[in-house]
Amino acid sequence: MKKRCGWCGKDPLYIEYHDQEWGVPVFDDRELFEMLVLEGAQAGLSWITILRKRRNYRRAFDGFAFERIAGYGERDIGRLLGDPGIVRNRRKIESTIRNARGVLAIQGQYGTFSDFLWSFVDKTPRQNCWRALSDVPVSTKESDRMSKELKRFGFGFVGSTICYAFMQSVGMVNDHLTECFRHQEVLRLFSPD
Repeated sequence: MKKRCGWCGKDPLYIEYHDQEWGVPVFDDRELFEMLVLEGAQAGLSWITILRKRRNYRRAFDGFAFERIAGYGERDIGRLLGDPGIVRNRRKIESTIRNARGVLAIQGQYGTFSDFLWSFVDKTPRQNCWRALSDVPVSTKESDRMSKELKRFGFGFVGSTICYAFMQSVGMVNDHLTECFRHQEVLRLFSPD
């Protein structure tokens, strides 16, 4: 039986996310935007709730095409507030629109959203060696800096804890516990052969 990080429990959707996605480095601007939005949507809720709504989010937010979302107005906000497939929180919906505009501003200054985000870890995933869930931090100086810079560009729902969860999800840090079978697999993604 494979050992996994204890946080993923026994839900098949959670296990699939843990085994296939969590901690695998992502460099695509749209995928990074999606994960940042979903991490923000999760504030005050469980991650499994967001995973179950992920397909609905993709549909409701035009596949996370930030160029399109940046042009959303009141009519779109009304449509989203009426969509039972997503978290219908006005502040979270409005922040998604502001965040899309922020991505465009960052691209204008840094070239890509990916280059900007990955600069907080010097473009190299941090390989941690945590033995217990209680060892894993909820924020770091890098997530503090990321949060501050994203807020400077007008982003919402990007506190340091959300930024660290985002960094974990998109592989900026490998926080799989050392006993988890994925720890070594993710580590090998960047080992020279």
